[in-house]
Amino acid sequence: MLRQITYSTTRFGIYEELKSRVAPTSDRAPSLVTLVGMASASGFIGGIAGNPADVMNVRMQHDASLPPAQRRNYRNAIQGIIQMTRTEGFGSLFRGVWPNSTRAILMTASQLASYDTFKRLCIEKAGMSDNLSTHFTASFMAGFVATTVCSPVDVIKTRIMTASHAEGGGQTIIGLLRDICRKEGLGWTFRGWVPSFIRLGPHTIATFLFLEEHKKLYRKLKGI
Repeated sequence: MLRQITYSTTRFGIYEELKSRVAPTSDRAPSLVTLVGMASASGFIGGIAGNPADVMNVRMQHDASLPPAQRRNYRNAIQGIIQMTRTEGFGSLFRGVWPNSTRAILMTASQLASYDTFKRLCIEKAGMSDNLSTHFTASFMAGFVATTVCSPVDVIKTRIMTASHAEGGGQTIIGLLRDICRKEGLGWTFRGWVPSFIRLGPHTIATFLFLEEHKKLYRKLKGI
């Protein structure tokens, strides 16, 4: 919840605000390139805002796979952030911020921009109405695209965030990539794609279905 409050709220909010500012200046809907640009900027800022919570999210999920002596045993996200800051310094909150921000850019561009594009194609090319079926179709395809685009970055991000200093937490991204490719080949890029899609697919569908209904309700209440 902390991650979604900081990360998703930031990226969705900035993206929708940018779209509302661009749309009145053009007679046509924003192009795919414009949507990708706005989504990339939104994702980058959201990735930075949500990085501390994301580190906690990854570490707390990873804890169960560690031997009892090596577990961090954070009681909750807030306590974990405080403990990590005390023991590893403030900079530890932004461990993996660059791959995380890169992932946020790819996620937001592939998720939000592709959803708007698929939705427009469904309405303009397939003759579908702006209804729940269209939103479901567009969000399902957006989830597929987002999972495929983000899979390699997810692997790198998780390995950096779960590492401690003793395990090579200070290793550069280039060094980590070199080691992974040497040990595992190129197959690592889509390792875990299926469980990622099982998680991200329904998440993307639910997100956009609720977002569309929320926007309809908001516009009705505001008389827009």
